[in-house]
Amino acid sequence: MKIAFMGIRGIPASYSGFETFVEGLSIRLASKGHDVTVYNRTTHVKYREPLYRGVKLVRLPTIPTKHLDTITHTFLSVLHGIFKGYDIVYICGVGNSLPSFLLRLAGTKVVLNVDGADWERKKWGWFARWFLRASERMATVFPDVVNADSLAVKRYYKEQYNKESIFIPYGTDLDQRTPGDREVLGKYGVEPDGFILYVGRLVPENNAHQLIKAYKKIATEKRLVIVGDAPYAGAYKAELKESAAGDPRIVFTGYVFGDDYKCLMRNAYIYVLASEVGGTHPVLIEALAAGNAVIINNIPSSLEVVGDAGIAYDGKKGADSLVDILTTLLANKELHESLRQKARDRIRASYLWDKVTDDFIGLFKSLVNRSGVENL
Repeated sequence: MKIAFMGIRGIPASYSGFETFVEGLSIRLASKGHDVTVYNRTTHVKYREPLYRGVKLVRLPTIPTKHLDTITHTFLSVLHGIFKGYDIVYICGVGNSLPSFLLRLAGTKVVLNVDGADWERKKWGWFARWFLRASERMATVFPDVVNADSLAVKRYYKEQYNKESIFIPYGTDLDQRTPGDREVLGKYGVEPDGFILYVGRLVPENNAHQLIKAYKKIATEKRLVIVGDAPYAGAYKAELKESAAGDPRIVFTGYVFGDDYKCLMRNAYIYVLASEVGGTHPVLIEALAAGNAVIINNIPSSLEVVGDAGIAYDGKKGADSLVDILTTLLANKELHESLRQKARDRIRASYLWDKVTDDFIGLFKSLVNRSGVENL
């Protein structure tokens, strides 16, 4: 099949969960003989080659502002893609619902990936919130299929819009520590099992401030490593660094991707996902695959992913709830080891890339063959 991915910043992944997902799926589809294209933004992805691990790359411009970056690039990608004869176009992000109708008019099958109530994010003003709410309703009409990235999101679309969607999760591979890890970890001033890890965009709804506040109340030699950054969030990032000032145990790394990211993930003692919005976070799946003891904010989508392989804190209570769980997990080695084993078992059962890729291929074939997706 001839398949294209749109709506993301591009690959190789260097921003967020959507990019990580598209990179993982696209290279696997290409390895199975499909003709796969990913649309990259010229202002974001520094990789300049026309091919990445068997995937064709199309670089198009955008308007690099908070409100226009994504939608502008997606519209240009759609206009370009209309003339390329794609069998399937997979678009990420509910805010990209509107341009998907152009592909439908051209006879292209469209799958839209939605990941929760994006309008709830604190970074948006009133117009962006209105547009994202309107985009949710457009998502129920314009694409051929909506893929909800969690069962919680699937229920949301059914309850709010009476829209039936499908659910195919993000994928990952199990990861193991290697002898060379110590050299990489040394760049960040940490040792294997010597740190608590946070990975995410540094925006208010991801609650890095809750973790920093809780961590500062704990007497531990294990460091806190904050991996991530965010455009358009300068004031919040400054607040985070000010709150961490005076505590040399706290490390801000900025963005980390590739082998260094994997090394940090598989050597953390605890991984904390504090986000209060969104659907499934690919980074949470990767944390479980790395055999981490995981602590999550108790939102439905994260509870669904973790099952009994992690511990949830009360996000509404914030740092006060988180500090109690961190203290318990740091002190209880038996609990810690039990969670690590359950984490890998959880991934084996539901999230390995081989099954996820086969499920997507089944979906795409059903659309191309016009046989429907009722059984997916």
